[in-house]
Amino acid sequence: MLDRRQVLAMLGTTALATLAPTALLAAASIKPDDASALLVIDVQNCFLPGGSLAVKEGEQVVPVINKISKAFANVVMTQDWHTPGHISFASVHSGKKPFETVDLPYGKQVLWPDHCVQGTDGASLSRDLAIPHAELIIRKGFHKDVDSYSAFLEADGKTSTGLAGYLRGRKIKRVFVAGLATDFCVAWTALDARKAGFEVYVVEDACRGIDTQGSLAKAWADMAKAGVKRIQSADIAVSA
Repeated sequence: MLDRRQVLAMLGTTALATLAPTALLAAASIKPDDASALLVIDVQNCFLPGGSLAVKEGEQVVPVINKISKAFANVVMTQDWHTPGHISFASVHSGKKPFETVDLPYGKQVLWPDHCVQGTDGASLSRDLAIPHAELIIRKGFHKDVDSYSAFLEADGKTSTGLAGYLRGRKIKRVFVAGLATDFCVAWTALDARKAGFEVYVVEDACRGIDTQGSLAKAWADMAKAGVKRIQSADIAVSA
């Protein structure tokens, strides 16, 4: 992404309006309003250091999310909430290892280590999250035979979590997505939010990725193509 000073030097201020929206965002702080919501995706112990599916540097998103959450009147958090023996676990597929794939009725499924099993400490949200005003927790992936990365739809692409209806009922028009992991649950949430008609921002430094077989680059490319805006936490105006 071009640095703003480089843009000005090369093109001049009159040409700035022709740049992509993601470049323009750096020019001014974004002030979330009552029609904005922060979606905090799967900041759970299994995805943090020591967890069964730890995301590299995953713990670093917590203070960033805590900070930006203060700018939002509306915050929703999500939890992976799998049954024992969930279809997405490599342990239930004979001869398969984590990060290999299988074909399931709803499409290709990445196989994971057992993680975020209902009622376990690994499924709990990080104790370091400090968002007391969060209004809703969406639990997903609790159907044994279908995975659910997105906060909006399960992996079959048709079973709804109810989040879109909730947000519409609250008159939310734009959502900001943060959490774990960038290339899976964050990206799928952002893409489904766009399909549902919301304006969508992903806060890059409030996310971390797994990046298996090029998944991180693909996720960012897919999100850009769908019109998801890529921003940094510093772009969000947070009151002291």
